[in-house]
Amino acid sequence: MEQTFENIFNQYNWDTTLQSIFEKTAGEVERALAKEKLDLEDFKALISPAARPYLEQMAQKSRMLTKKRFGNTIQMYAPMYLSNECQNICTYCGFSLTNKIPRRTLTDAEILKEVAFLKEKGYDHILLVTGEANRTVGVEYIKNAIELIRSQFSNITIEVQPLDQEEYELLIESGLYAVLVYQETYHRDEYKKHHPKGRKSNFEYRLDTPDRLGKAGIHKIGLGALFGLEDWRADSFFTALHLKYLQKTYWKTKYSISFPRLRPHSGGLEPKVEMTDADLVQLICAFRLLDEDLELSMSTRESEVFRNNIVNLGATSMSAESKTNPGGYSVEPQSLEQFEISDERSTEEIVSMLKEQGLEVVWKDWEQFV
Repeated sequence: MEQTFENIFNQYNWDTTLQSIFEKTAGEVERALAKEKLDLEDFKALISPAARPYLEQMAQKSRMLTKKRFGNTIQMYAPMYLSNECQNICTYCGFSLTNKIPRRTLTDAEILKEVAFLKEKGYDHILLVTGEANRTVGVEYIKNAIELIRSQFSNITIEVQPLDQEEYELLIESGLYAVLVYQETYHRDEYKKHHPKGRKSNFEYRLDTPDRLGKAGIHKIGLGALFGLEDWRADSFFTALHLKYLQKTYWKTKYSISFPRLRPHSGGLEPKVEMTDADLVQLICAFRLLDEDLELSMSTRESEVFRNNIVNLGATSMSAESKTNPGGYSVEPQSLEQFEISDERSTEEIVSMLKEQGLEVVWKDWEQFV
């Protein structure tokens, strides 16, 4: 039988895993902090309640490791929403099929208008986002969008519906650089509850998406869970388990982790389990201590104050002035957003804040295309 992450995942029990995290002791936290190379048991200790008194120590080590590997730099990127069409029902998303909202998908001319706005701001890394609607924004639409803008950006990332390996290969040939695919939650039953209808309801197909990406030869894969659907500690452990499997199996690929927390949206869902700011700092530092080469991304979901503080503790990339609706930059600023952003500062204000903190803003770090 072909090895995939699902084979490994099925060997774990959610409740047992969560219990083992809560049973970690101060001694295990101290041992993890003293080690140079951490394993997944060390990671459990660092995300456990026992690690909370060591948060300052974790933050200092995280800052040191980040500076050592990435220097005093922050990579800037911008999300660009191409469509809010979606065939899925997701309890936490403004684009959910059940929400009676005006739907729109950008034309080529509108895409180029949005791109012109972002290029004027200085962006050279772009994240293309759509709802999950194969008929409207399927592979051909995404391929066309990538080919339309590939000459304008050093690299192009997508966050769209999971695809088959052959479809990813087609997009890579067209200029695709990276794919973000969040499991949302690794709790199988809770996942089904929040995704009752649509292709996204297939937990296993989504779980195996990074495997298909690795086999397709993608340059970078972004992982993450949506914090608030289930206990953040267990979801974070399974994210780390997934990461370590992928790094071992597809060792030529780069990896990033994002940390989205539930944000208000049309028809909003309240978080089942709250993740505090201190919890999120603890988690970001734990991932940095687990892997000093890992890219850690911070979106505008988070507040100004939080983002101002996290840029020196582990984050390596961040967005600014984000719009989460199709055409939000220049075409149709008033259409429905997927979720509310928290940090609404302009790109220029973010750049100024980063420079004040002694950080160099990186717009382009290498050229993918000749």
